[in-house]
Amino acid sequence: MRIRKELYGTNELPRLTVFRSNKQIYVQIINDADGKTLLSVSSKEKEIADKAGVTKIEQAKMVGKLAAEKSKESGITAVVFDRNGYLYHGRIKALAEAAREGGLKF
Repeated sequence: MRIRKELYGTNELPRLTVFRSNKQIYVQIINDADGKTLLSVSSKEKEIADKAGVTKIEQAKMVGKLAAEKSKESGITAVVFDRNGYLYHGRIKALAEAAREGGLKF
């Protein structure tokens, strides 16, 4: 709640939120004004899950790039990054940097 009271997604600037479990990583782009999820990407997607021998950091990079591609197709160019209380290192940092390389602006 401490994070959410400061971060708020709108139509022009939706919120990109990250959830990280022990094995998977999930990303959602949310419009808080309407209370709708605009798109979601996870490491369970077929093109990412089919790759064998991939580390979790490489998996996070692939999820970040895929999220950036899908958001461009949806017309989203800038987002507010919600790291969901996770420290900004490791998989969260890899995902954020890959999304920036893919063209998303934080």
